[in-house]
Amino acid sequence: MASSIEFDRFNLIPLSLTPICNCHSHHLPCTSSQFHHSSTRTLTLTRPRCSISRIGFFVDGPRVRDISGLPKSFFLKHPRIITAVARAEPGRLFDDESKEEVNKGSSTTAGEIPTSELKQKNSQLKKRVVFGLGIGISAGGVVLAGGWFFTVALAAAVYVGAREYFELVRSRGIADGMTPPPRYVSRVCSVICALMPVLTLYLGQIDVSVTSAAFVVAMALLMQRRLPRFAQLTSAMFGLFYCGYLPCFWVKLRCGLAVPALNTRLGASWPIIFGGPTQWTVGLVATLISISSIIAADTFAFIGGKAFGRTPLTDISPKKTWEGALVGLGGCIATSVVLSKTFCWPTSTLSAVAFGFLNFFGSLFGDLTESMIKRDAGVKDSGSLIPGHGGILDRVDSYIFTGALAYSFVKMLLPLYGV
Repeated sequence: MASSIEFDRFNLIPLSLTPICNCHSHHLPCTSSQFHHSSTRTLTLTRPRCSISRIGFFVDGPRVRDISGLPKSFFLKHPRIITAVARAEPGRLFDDESKEEVNKGSSTTAGEIPTSELKQKNSQLKKRVVFGLGIGISAGGVVLAGGWFFTVALAAAVYVGAREYFELVRSRGIADGMTPPPRYVSRVCSVICALMPVLTLYLGQIDVSVTSAAFVVAMALLMQRRLPRFAQLTSAMFGLFYCGYLPCFWVKLRCGLAVPALNTRLGASWPIIFGGPTQWTVGLVATLISISSIIAADTFAFIGGKAFGRTPLTDISPKKTWEGALVGLGGCIATSVVLSKTFCWPTSTLSAVAFGFLNFFGSLFGDLTESMIKRDAGVKDSGSLIPGHGGILDRVDSYIFTGALAYSFVKMLLPLYGV
């Protein structure tokens, strides 16, 4: 069976084929200015350069195609030779314009690459904007609804995020350095993480659910058939903390702080069909300000980094810069202060500044934590659920730690919950 290697259009330097044939009848048609046949029966290409469309190598081949005018009988008589054949399109073997056409084709191809990349970037940006607006509007409606509607939606997001986390733990980049939890333990942890927000709303606290979840996961790891490893326990426990315990504070912030926001002007005119003035609680206002501040921090940090970014912030995320972080901090605090004046909560401007400062550092720390996990896993995105955005963890990483910080600030540091 013939072995063949073929290359597309090539520039051939002088080539010798030794020895090919004992007779003159099988040689390529030539003139004295193109070829000469030496006494050593060596066919030499004396033309300095030749533009050809294809070059082929045939090794030990009983099945040979008719190439460049050479008959099949030539190859059948010499089954143990390696033949290099230059095949050109008819009438173009020594065309002086071939080089110009090749360069023209190369320049055309090179010009088409930026266009395709630009179209791809525009399409990606369009997806990000469309799905980003859809997620923002949906999230706003869920936050306004509150109660079980908010909790169930949060539980669904927690379940997907937990699945993404345990898939990252099982990825090659992390699994090469440690033993990941078994798949059944990962599934059990994901379900437990999704149940934690529901139990938090139902029981009014997190302690019981967290303690019970840790016990169940530890027993599942210890009872597995293989020898349990400490790395399995630590990665599973961190998954419960990161994906289950921390999101529960958003339930405590939104639904647990049911003190009416008495000074909120918007709540006084809120339609009865949407809950009336009683819908506007400290928990709702604090949640809206916290989420809006995080969005402003990410947006301003991105713009500031693009415009002024020079000094890298950390090796965990090379694209983040100190300049972008400072611009993001300013945007976060400004958003917090403006919304505090709009909702008349908190009543102190200093408290609003502190609240924005806390929201920024919570979002930044959450973003860097998820970036560290993805970097160790060797992936760019945690998943592909949201077109143009990646996975759930890629979108909510800034919110994971912020809920706990915001709830603790309102509950413990603001006198009378800031009313």
